[in-house]
Amino acid sequence: MEKIWLQSYAKGVPATVAYEDVTLSVAMARSAKKYAETAALYFEGTTVTFSQLEEMVNAFAGGLKAMRVDPDDKVGILLPNLVQLVVAYFGALRAGAVAVMLNPLLSDRELEYQLNDAGVRVLVSVDLLVPRMIAIRKKTKVTTIISCHIRDFLPFLKKRLFPLVKSELHRRTPREEHVEEFMHILGQNQPPGAVRKPKMDDTAVIMYTGGTTGISKGVELSQRNLSYNCQQCRAWFPGFEDGKETVVGCLPFFHSFGLTTVMNLGVMYGYGIVLIPKPEPEKILQAIHTYKATYIPAVPTMYTGMIDHHRLRDFDLKSLKACFSGAAPLPRETIRDFERLTGAQICEGYGLTETSPVTHINPFGGITKAGTVGLPLPDTEVKIVNVENYHKEITTPGERGEICVKGPQVMKGYIHRPDETEATIRDEWLFTGDIGVFDEEGYFSIVDRRKDIIVTGGMHVYPRDVDEVLYTYPKVREACVIGVPSRELGEHVKAYVALKEGKSATPEEIIEYCRRNLADYMVPFEVSFVDDLPKSPVGKILRKEVRRLHQISSGKKGRGK
Repeated sequence: MEKIWLQSYAKGVPATVAYEDVTLSVAMARSAKKYAETAALYFEGTTVTFSQLEEMVNAFAGGLKAMRVDPDDKVGILLPNLVQLVVAYFGALRAGAVAVMLNPLLSDRELEYQLNDAGVRVLVSVDLLVPRMIAIRKKTKVTTIISCHIRDFLPFLKKRLFPLVKSELHRRTPREEHVEEFMHILGQNQPPGAVRKPKMDDTAVIMYTGGTTGISKGVELSQRNLSYNCQQCRAWFPGFEDGKETVVGCLPFFHSFGLTTVMNLGVMYGYGIVLIPKPEPEKILQAIHTYKATYIPAVPTMYTGMIDHHRLRDFDLKSLKACFSGAAPLPRETIRDFERLTGAQICEGYGLTETSPVTHINPFGGITKAGTVGLPLPDTEVKIVNVENYHKEITTPGERGEICVKGPQVMKGYIHRPDETEATIRDEWLFTGDIGVFDEEGYFSIVDRRKDIIVTGGMHVYPRDVDEVLYTYPKVREACVIGVPSRELGEHVKAYVALKEGKSATPEEIIEYCRRNLADYMVPFEVSFVDDLPKSPVGKILRKEVRRLHQISSGKKGRGK
């Protein structure tokens, strides 16, 4: 496909990037020298400079080496956006290990699967989850658990008061064998010593696409994938100044969107990162106001939450230069309202965990087309192919097909899944599974969701994950979940359930059963009972027809929290 999108690039954005082969660990060390006394992290009143961050990264890497963590060993990180996450991530890479990013919102069943699938040896966890991780440790390969407290990096007074006023967010670390305190490891201040320097094609990170056994896939991202995607993103924003920007870290770093566009990009180019463990609208607004933030990547529900906040007018948002939105479509009125409030351009984009993740962004400083995901990044090739015959490329603007991507940000593959890797990457092209179109100026739009993903509050829910749990409930004969519109969350999960003959159930008991077996954001918000679900001639439940059923359904409904 001819790169017609190049004509729409903003001024100063190159068609190709002169890449530097710099690993993430080396980028961290370089920023520590170049921006030594510049703020790297802001957390609840505490400021960590780049030189202080580098010192902690070295100490943590030394602690891992003392635990006999070898190159390519897997270090799991089960944390919200805390100082400890940044230290553990870069410390693991500094030790030559692979960082496995884990979602703290997952159930024990989901975490057990991912820990085993990745082969995690050392697990860094927030203290609230440590008792649960100790309980499942014997079912995994984890030998050591490192406990982190939210209060560890709070200013003195807040630290003293935290266990009293926020007791629900603080747990003492159990006195168990091979359960260590994060701050104790840093206090030992052991230098990492000589470690094997990773190569650009070595695996740096494993991230998971879904959330349950049999579906969740570990995506293997190399140093090159992540480093080059940062360099691509940096080239897209030529007006940014290295060492002078402040970015709001409201996207979770255990997701590839936050990992690349906030943490990796910030550390590589000397940006100050405001850490927000729980991205509530007021916290985000306060971060922009207090730290004069210049850049914010976020999901649509975060922008909507800020606009709808009752104290919006109390915050000065004019420091913002650029806003990046992804994960779900952004309503036109939200773009208009937020840009009017801030004067900053919102650039919608697109990507996948499998692409590190960014492949498209609306041009910063160029023309933004609402409803599109923008233009391919430099050195990113994109084509659209016929859904029935992938050898047939679509060259007509407006004609639908599957989006395929090729570029330096495309993953190495899925761990332990060579067949699925081969099915997804063909002749270096990654088949996204998303149906899209392009226009005459090279702007792309997504017109159908990949594999029926539900995006709720910026979190991806795979319907089949929820379906499988519903099928394990003894009274359920058939089940199918869909995403239905929600102003607060973008979408919420709705379940359609057919019960076994002679059985009765309430929506509340179905929802409660799901709550015990799924992460909170995956739990159905409402349940409708039907006699039968629509099926194909071969008996396959048709999710498309279930969506249509939602429009006309008058079945019983139940609401969760």
